[in-house]
Amino acid sequence: MADDFSPLLAQIAEAAICLTDSGDVADYIPALARVAPQQFGIAVATVDGAVFRAGQADQAFSIQSISKLFALTLALQREGDALWQRVGREPSGTPFNSLVLLERERGIPRNPFVNAGALVITDVLCRRYLQPERAVLEFVHRLLGRTTVAIDTEVARSERLHSDRNAAIAHFMRSFGNLQGEVAAVLDAYCAQCAIAMSCAELAQAALFLAADGRQPSGVRVLDPLDARRVNALMLTCGAYDAAGDFAFRIGLPTKTGVGGGILAIVPGRMSICAWSPRLDATGNSIAAAAAIEQFAAATGVSVFGGLPGA
Repeated sequence: MADDFSPLLAQIAEAAICLTDSGDVADYIPALARVAPQQFGIAVATVDGAVFRAGQADQAFSIQSISKLFALTLALQREGDALWQRVGREPSGTPFNSLVLLERERGIPRNPFVNAGALVITDVLCRRYLQPERAVLEFVHRLLGRTTVAIDTEVARSERLHSDRNAAIAHFMRSFGNLQGEVAAVLDAYCAQCAIAMSCAELAQAALFLAADGRQPSGVRVLDPLDARRVNALMLTCGAYDAAGDFAFRIGLPTKTGVGGGILAIVPGRMSICAWSPRLDATGNSIAAAAAIEQFAAATGVSVFGGLPGA
């Protein structure tokens, strides 16, 4: 019989509420600044099909940079290893929206999870699809087996109106020949993609293929096993902005975070976990969600670096 994580998640949710007063919402995107900050949800989806919830696990929120994970997967399906000629696989050590390394590295972003790398991925998808943001959304629909997830047009509009830094990054990469499409079109698609709204339960279920060597619970293959492992490796080393090393130290799982307050974590072979709370620390990661996933990992012993017997 599978483990029942419901009692543990209830305890974690109760403890996490005390942390929802700490930090700040992502107020540089006005639509996100209006999100009620004292919210928390957590969900666990296991590879055998069970889903456990606590708190506001069914409340949709703006997934923001977690969408980069789905865009990357879609681009890998289409481009394969050729993708890595345009984007690297190294941690940046700089904030997610930094331009600092781009000149030294001649327009090649360090990894696909910083904004520069995600814009290159979007540029790839712009060459493949007439509406790349719809392609990412429909990919999420296929992963979930339902079409209830949507793009929050208010958030997309708000983000696009305040995308000056991303525009600078895109123009800079274009000057090196590493952005092939029109900057405006890439930014339109990128901001819409980031504005996809999902709940913790939906995100945990959609990402289960990464816990199962690239295969969905239905049996449909999304990525080959090697690519799925490589995406997990990128999440571990680059998925939490410039706090990825700290997350690996504290949590010991591949993670992808977003400034909407969501954090997705993968336990290879077993489950995916998603926690959400809007207030962020200085690196753009949710304080309460990070603490919750850290507590879950500690209580269950799950870790890519080894774990408790039976974990």
